[in-house]
Amino acid sequence: MNSNMNTKINQVSEKTLVIGIDIAKKKHYACAIDDRGRILQKPFPFIQSLDGFEQLHNMIHSLLESHEKTDVLVGFEPTGHYWMNLAAYLVENNIQFVMVNPMHVNRTKELDDNLQTKNDQKDARVIASLIRDGRFNYTRILEGTEAELRNGASFRTKMQEDIVSLKNRMIRWTDLYFPEFHHVFKSFGKNACAVLEVTPLPIDFDGKNDEELISLYKRVEGIKCLSVSKIQKLKSIAGQSIGLTEGLEMARFEMDTLLSQYKALSNQLEVLSSRLNDLAQQLTDYEYILSIPGLGENTVVELLSEIGSLRQYQHPRQLIKLAGLTLRENSSGQHKGQKKISKRGRRKLRAILFRVILPIIQHNIAFKSLYHYYTTRTVNPLKKKEAMVVLCGKLLKILHALCTKRVHFNVNHMLTDLHCLKEAA
Repeated sequence: MNSNMNTKINQVSEKTLVIGIDIAKKKHYACAIDDRGRILQKPFPFIQSLDGFEQLHNMIHSLLESHEKTDVLVGFEPTGHYWMNLAAYLVENNIQFVMVNPMHVNRTKELDDNLQTKNDQKDARVIASLIRDGRFNYTRILEGTEAELRNGASFRTKMQEDIVSLKNRMIRWTDLYFPEFHHVFKSFGKNACAVLEVTPLPIDFDGKNDEELISLYKRVEGIKCLSVSKIQKLKSIAGQSIGLTEGLEMARFEMDTLLSQYKALSNQLEVLSSRLNDLAQQLTDYEYILSIPGLGENTVVELLSEIGSLRQYQHPRQLIKLAGLTLRENSSGQHKGQKKISKRGRRKLRAILFRVILPIIQHNIAFKSLYHYYTTRTVNPLKKKEAMVVLCGKLLKILHALCTKRVHFNVNHMLTDLHCLKEAA
């Protein structure tokens, strides 16, 4: 058992009141136990409102007095977003709270009664027992710029998903009514949107010469001119189109709606991205992370929104665990199982790291050299994906060192370390 677990266990003493809460959308259940697991208060409900929170607060004070306790430790599962309001209330009232892993709750709920039963009252008691045993994690409520950055980055991800959804609907529309459109435009850029706004259907090209079409496209905001060659190609394919010819009034209305939503979301996304960059620059870590060749501004924003200030982490190993990049192994006796990453961490952070490590390998000579070394070394050479996973962990270690020591990335230092690694091998 490590010292961190011992510290957590020692935090629950004879004078500690342990409160386990099962979080729901409208009604929560709380259960109180002591340091030995004896139930001091059977699970009781309280609603998701100020009155409900005050009811919990009064119950805590009542239990502290009646059982002669001086400390209280409240814990719950991070169920969706419903826990955030309660957590904010507890912070305002100086009540410490911790988080319990939902998987631990699910796997230990049968220990007391040997039944698969699941209900809110039982889960509250199980959560309290896990807290008593030290099986919880501390969490930090984001404030100020970090909170703005986290909320903004999350909203930007949703906006990007909405834009992708709109693009897919526009592709479906063109496949039905103007399938040949994608022979001219591969994506929905400004020119493509201008064509769909003015002449979305093949019949819209009938009887119009090149000059008339150019004049129509110029009226669209943001469009200077569409090349004559593309206009001629559009006229040619429109004359041979196999698109549907019925229900065109509603089809035209649908495309107008999709285009207006697509343009509005794209403009809002641009404004939001600019604001997020401004917020990220207010954090001290921004310039040190951006000093690594291969990392762009948007990537730095995403990293900071997921990790927060890197100086709050005492060791880079915490970052690796946060990303779910720690190795797990299934071995027994003489059998040695294959090592794989645990994936027990923030999936979005892990996705950001995997997405960014490839351009870093391409544009950062130090990472490129290290990648080449891992994949070509004579002893235990790594596969390409394995080397990328190792470099993701290496990137987190470097980010932590840069931000804690407040220095910029130095490619020569990393190449020197690589040279020493080769000599040791």
